[in-house]
Amino acid sequence: MTTMEQTVAEILRAGAGILAADESTGTIEKRFKSANIPNVETNRRDYREMLFTTKGMEQHISGVILFDETLRQKSRAGVPLAKLLADKGVVPGIKVDAGTTALHGAPGELVTQGLDKLGERLKEYKALGARFAKWRAVITIGAGIPTPYCIEANAHALARYAALCQSEGIVPIVEPEVLMDADNTIETCFQVTCDTLHCTFDQLYKQRVVLEQMLLKPNMVVSGKKCATQASVEQVARETLRCFRRTVPAAVPGIVFLSGGQSDEHATAHLSAMNALGKHPWVLSFSYGRALQAPSLKAWAGQEANWSKGQAEFAKRAKLNGLAQLGKYNGAMEKEPALV
Repeated sequence: MTTMEQTVAEILRAGAGILAADESTGTIEKRFKSANIPNVETNRRDYREMLFTTKGMEQHISGVILFDETLRQKSRAGVPLAKLLADKGVVPGIKVDAGTTALHGAPGELVTQGLDKLGERLKEYKALGARFAKWRAVITIGAGIPTPYCIEANAHALARYAALCQSEGIVPIVEPEVLMDADNTIETCFQVTCDTLHCTFDQLYKQRVVLEQMLLKPNMVVSGKKCATQASVEQVARETLRCFRRTVPAAVPGIVFLSGGQSDEHATAHLSAMNALGKHPWVLSFSYGRALQAPSLKAWAGQEANWSKGQAEFAKRAKLNGLAQLGKYNGAMEKEPALV
């Protein structure tokens, strides 16, 4: 029987990270619309199967987060997609939150739903092959926000989710995301991320979550998208590490960053810069969605004839991020062709 520590070790293996392919039906519709692809189940299945069957993807992808629909789907050959991944040595995971809703009494702030009957759902997901799970909380920066109330409400839900996962033998990925959509400076992001992580680990402790059996999926400390002065790659790396050294216990085995709206290149460069700064208490890796998939989706465009082109683009981004996990990426690699 696989232990949670074994699952963590498999996900955190050197030179590899997580593909977040857990877009909800609504989210993937936005992605498909950009490439004029009809949002029907067959296309959603084909798109995920194209990614998962990419030759050699398992060299740089150690785990995949699936959406509920995807976990239940089978390949064209009739193989469950979760088994297809597992047979390649890639750990299947599942998104279990039910999205965000307005937080009562906190204008402009959100809280994540999905705790209702989560224990029952986790049992079913485990039977379908999922070995880890993900829950995303959203923290918004704005005028007078985030409030301590919002941070605590989301931290409490994250901790309850994590405790329920561990009770079922499923590794929880804890994802408190401080959004980068505003005009805030990197200094503001640093403080809000520190506050969020402090509260999150306080709640994890109170809910008796075993830190060695979980992974953290945070934002990087960056300037807001609308900020006039954008931090350099080196500054992002330094400030992110400074924040985590203050807030993330060394018992946490790994930090798998979200890309959070960064460009493909920036997400990769930032991760590599952090890993190049030396040995850290935790493995620093990636759990990227759009930053791994965007070129592949554009190349495929829903056309059977473009299947191999889509796979080539995905293989390239997976390889570059695998190198970033080792601190060995450089920008010149972006110019190398995606080989079909």
